[in-house]
Amino acid sequence: MSALSTHSTAATLPRAAIDAKLISLVKTGAIGIGVFLSGFVIREPAPYELYMVGLIAVWALAGLKISRRIAPLLALLVLFNVGGAISMSQLAELGTIPLYIAVSLFLALTAVFFAAAVEAEPRLLKVVFTAWVMAAVATALLGILGYFNAFPGAELFTRFERAAGVFEDPNVFGPFLTLPAIGLLYLILTARPLIASLAVPLFLIVAGGVFFSFSRGAWGLLAVTAMLLVLAVFLNSRSGLLRLRIGVTAMLALAGLALALVLALQIPAVADLFFERAKLTQDYDSARLGRFARFGIGFLWATENPLGIGPLRFGKLLGEDTHNIWLKALLDYSWLGFAAYLTLILWTLTAGFRILFRQRPWQPYLLCVYIVFVGHVALGTVIDTDHWRHFYLLLGLLWGMIALEQKHMRAVLLNQDPGAGRKMVGAAGFEPTTP
Repeated sequence: MSALSTHSTAATLPRAAIDAKLISLVKTGAIGIGVFLSGFVIREPAPYELYMVGLIAVWALAGLKISRRIAPLLALLVLFNVGGAISMSQLAELGTIPLYIAVSLFLALTAVFFAAAVEAEPRLLKVVFTAWVMAAVATALLGILGYFNAFPGAELFTRFERAAGVFEDPNVFGPFLTLPAIGLLYLILTARPLIASLAVPLFLIVAGGVFFSFSRGAWGLLAVTAMLLVLAVFLNSRSGLLRLRIGVTAMLALAGLALALVLALQIPAVADLFFERAKLTQDYDSARLGRFARFGIGFLWATENPLGIGPLRFGKLLGEDTHNIWLKALLDYSWLGFAAYLTLILWTLTAGFRILFRQRPWQPYLLCVYIVFVGHVALGTVIDTDHWRHFYLLLGLLWGMIALEQKHMRAVLLNQDPGAGRKMVGAAGFEPTTP
């Protein structure tokens, strides 16, 4: 009887409604697959690039629109890459450099794509977060199993005796896991007990992936962003009971992580590598031509070369890349690219902070993304984040939500229904905190 009833209901639905539902499902699946693939980058071009090229092209043909709210993002990213082309002109031999700039431009377009998609359909935020968590759990689990050599061929998921998952660098693998970890922590702090309890084991897997990456940057990123999230959620809540829950949960989580760390350090190999990596500076940082010395040399070169010195040339001259996104922008993308990048980062940070504590359906996403983005900006001072796919995804999500807020405010000023997804819940059960 229920099958007959369902068939009867479907038969009475307008064809347009059925088509719209089908298109919505296709969009959801397409975005989810794209975000999931961002967690599997062993070499370039990765499956993510190949898939996203097709997805962006098809979505553009289907009516993807770049609104005036997203246009500044596009303009600044294009200027950044124009600066890269200017810097490329300083090279006598190009080699693979045009491909490098092409990848930079492509990643910029992915940021614009995700921003436009989120502005048009806020429900996609839940899809993005869910897919990112799935990718993080999968690649973190592979990284942990690889570190312990749990099965034949598991070493494929390690680099330099550190967990790397399905990434070519543990220093990118660790930061990739940060947003899913922060999202799961948000659920543990605020969601209903059942959802919070389901989030705990996933959080432990992802946090374990960060730990076994033995990336100092990833450790610091997760620790700082977790503290900022707890503070932000605590301040954002006006309920004394919820604040009490947040405080107690945070303390229990800290105690649990401390216990897990103590247990992990009982393994001699883990303890040796942990204490080696936990040093504030490594030999390659403070050596005569170490990281810090190269910073000084690079910034001196930047003052003398307004057109840059050419993408990737710094590493060829000094044996190591810049390990600093600001220096990278100056030398590889010229003064023009640096100005565009600096403007973009300051604009994003300012616009995001202004709306951070406004009670909106998308606020849980905004809190998590903004905090992790701030952490990545800070991390960029000691590591090159130029071709990090997930950094551009963070950037696109932020601009999409900034655009949503602008649409919301415009609708309010025009005395219209703001719409923009009031019934939308957060990723994997995210719910806006009650005022």
